Amino acid sequence: MDPTELANQAQRAAEHAMILAQQARDLAARSAPSVEGAVAAADPFLFLLTIFLLACFVGYYVVWNVTPALHSPLMGVTNAISSVIVVGAILATGLGESLAARAFGFLAAALAAVNIFGGFIVTRRMLAMFSGKKRA
Repeated sequence: MDPTELANQAQRAAEHAMILAQQARDLAARSAPSVEGAVAAADPFLFLLTIFLLACFVGYYVVWNVTPALHSPLMGVTNAISSVIVVGAILATGLGESLAARAFGFLAAALAAVNIFGGFIVTRRMLAMFSGKKRA
């Protein structure tokens, strides 16, 4: 093939790509109103519940597929995250104006505290703290 013929084929391919791009833009413009209506009609509770359930499944598979060698370092990070949650839960409990906000704040503080102390017990750091011995 000579260079002129290659340039002509490239020009035809570019023109065809421009036509396809314009068709895609037209299709997107026609379908956008129907998609926006469907999103607006979706119940926010179901949307958030779906995200929560997906996060539960992902979290389950992530946690149960951790090798034992990584368990202790990951527990340390989990305990650090839980300590931040405890601070937020205490603030929610103390600053909550409704009974429900205070109840959920107390529940969050209690569950995060269980997570923190459970992590210390699992990694045997709590026993080392009270016995004065360092962990091997």
